Amino acid sequence: MICFDALHPYYLPQYFPVMNELRARGEQVHFVVYKSVEQQGVLDALVAKYQLPVTWVDNEEQALAFYLAKKPTWVIFGNTFEHAEKLKGICRTALMQHGIGPKACYYTVSDSEFDVRFVEGQYRLNRLQQMYPTKQFIDTGYAKLDPIIQGVEPGLDLAALGLDPTKPTLLYAPTFYPSSIEKMAKHWPAEFSEYNILLKPHYFSLSKPAYKKQKQLLEHWASFDNAYLASAEQANLLPFMASADLLISDASSALFEFAALDKPVVWCDFYHLRWSYRGIFKFRFNQRMDEDLYRYAGVAVHAKTYKMLKSVVDQQISEPDSFASQRAQYTYELAGNVDGRCSERIVNFLLSE
Repeated sequence: MICFDALHPYYLPQYFPVMNELRARGEQVHFVVYKSVEQQGVLDALVAKYQLPVTWVDNEEQALAFYLAKKPTWVIFGNTFEHAEKLKGICRTALMQHGIGPKACYYTVSDSEFDVRFVEGQYRLNRLQQMYPTKQFIDTGYAKLDPIIQGVEPGLDLAALGLDPTKPTLLYAPTFYPSSIEKMAKHWPAEFSEYNILLKPHYFSLSKPAYKKQKQLLEHWASFDNAYLASAEQANLLPFMASADLLISDASSALFEFAALDKPVVWCDFYHLRWSYRGIFKFRFNQRMDEDLYRYAGVAVHAKTYKMLKSVVDQQISEPDSFASQRAQYTYELAGNVDGRCSERIVNFLLSE
């Protein structure tokens, strides 16, 4: 049995391609999913939709007890796991990070005592190996994108969502912090009336009380005829990426995921920062981000302010290949080989050990 540790709902889309590959080879899979007062309805819907064999836990201690009792062949994690060292000799453990974005935690999560980490591309493998010379890293690529590359992800039915399939479609997929949401115009869908707008925020923007003002803005934008807001249950970004012609985002992994599909990206350089991240405290913002944020800035055209956004979007829609060479270069470094076979490589390794 191979287990997937799902601390948050948004880990699941990263796991599904690997799950499908394992099932295709006759392997048994099981999901350990963490209960949540805020997210339980979403979790229930996802488990039902994908017919996941699941054990529910309240915390990492309960998850650990399950792994110690069941002794699976492998446990795959999407983030750090405090008790990973206690699983040594019981089962093998692997880290498959749930994003490929520029935040520093992409690297520091490898402090955890996992047996192996699957990574995306030679640049990141080399950097991680330098940081953690005694640990094992395997370059497999980014499995989450496999269904789109393989052509098995059909995308959304735009007409069924009340949108116009004849219009170009924009995907606005901001992260929760630091976010561009608060800096967007209150009626911005009206200013982009010639486009469909798919609103796909980070899950926290819709579910956590701390971000209720973001949720209010998103719901207001969804009231425009040309806009659609993904529900919290629509945790998978893939159908939205498959349906969109252009992505608008900020410091989000979605930037690099969409660029890896060789579609134009507009990077918002305007963020709302809490007071504790401004002025003399700006070092906290710099600590949260990673040098890759700046190293890979060339993957997209930038909108430094909201006022610049419309002209930048219009230009990229009319010239979608203008950043193609940059996308190809940075995708190779950040996502590795985008050939639709990443989950196959991961499973090959899991079953060979």
